[in-house]
Amino acid sequence: MEVLVIGGNGFVGSHLIAALLGRGDTVRVLALAGEQTGWLEERAVAVHRGDIREPDTLIAPMRGAQVVVNLAAMMDVWRPIADYRAVNVTGTENVCRASLAAGVQRLVHMSSSSIYGMGAPREVDESFPLRPFADPYPVTKAEGDALVRRMITEDRLPAVIIRPDQIFGPGDHLHFGHMADRLRSARSIIVGRGHNRMPFVYVSDAVQGLMLAIDHPRAIGNAYNITNDKRLTQQQLLEAIADGIGVKPPRLHVPYRLLYAAGYAAERAATLTRSGRRPPITRLGVAFFGTDNRYAIGKARRELGFVPRVPLREGVRWTATWYRQRDIRVGAAVPAAGAPADQPR
Repeated sequence: MEVLVIGGNGFVGSHLIAALLGRGDTVRVLALAGEQTGWLEERAVAVHRGDIREPDTLIAPMRGAQVVVNLAAMMDVWRPIADYRAVNVTGTENVCRASLAAGVQRLVHMSSSSIYGMGAPREVDESFPLRPFADPYPVTKAEGDALVRRMITEDRLPAVIIRPDQIFGPGDHLHFGHMADRLRSARSIIVGRGHNRMPFVYVSDAVQGLMLAIDHPRAIGNAYNITNDKRLTQQQLLEAIADGIGVKPPRLHVPYRLLYAAGYAAERAATLTRSGRRPPITRLGVAFFGTDNRYAIGKARRELGFVPRVPLREGVRWTATWYRQRDIRVGAAVPAAGAPADQPR
């Protein structure tokens, strides 16, 4: 199969590409002009330079592709919502229209569970209304998700939407790495009581969801939550990471409302000073760590045969091994889903 992975040079993309190459698919990647792509070229992956904000740069990479996987997104940068919208909404529309023009058989769009909002009173399935937290990333990811669904209906776009929880695993410098750094420097705290359940999924299970979206005949036209429904609480997750990297777990509990107010103040200060740096604390970050979030995967189980195969504690242990070593490149292979292994390989 000829597969184009947009945003394939990132953390999730590197693991997806390893899985695609491992089963014999031909892979090509769309990468930004300045990205380092030597590891892709070493694996005979064709690299096209372009930007989803520039529709003309999508024509050549899509020519002859049977499947397009869109992993590109703006996230975790302190930028105006217009910049986020240019990538996560307009860029997504450009990918959809280019896929239609190229006659692509299937487009897999990676959305996010953050589009549902934070702290819902029940387990959230795909029918739940989109009520994203008032932050540029979830707001624009929700808009992009809605756009893809609208084009499925109105333009007969052959698309599948995957809505994963927070993905972690070897190569995750951004989220796992940041949590581990704070634990190692004894700066980690527990938001509130710490009994709230955290929305995390190990990278090979997220890749399993993407592969099912690529392959399954029933997937087109649908959206699927992809996560691990055997969840850890905030305190359990932080304790597991601390144990994995060999440091003491956090003991300090700080009230949710106090931290939320501090996040608001930090955001206001960054806005007023026109700082280009993300504040050290944000309301979204406090809400993510301090609210109870549960997402249902019954639809993916029934229709796609999706089954989470890596227990979260085991995933934390493998990722902690990568974090301690720090010489495993981002594009390294991960344990096959469900395969017994003592550490990432």
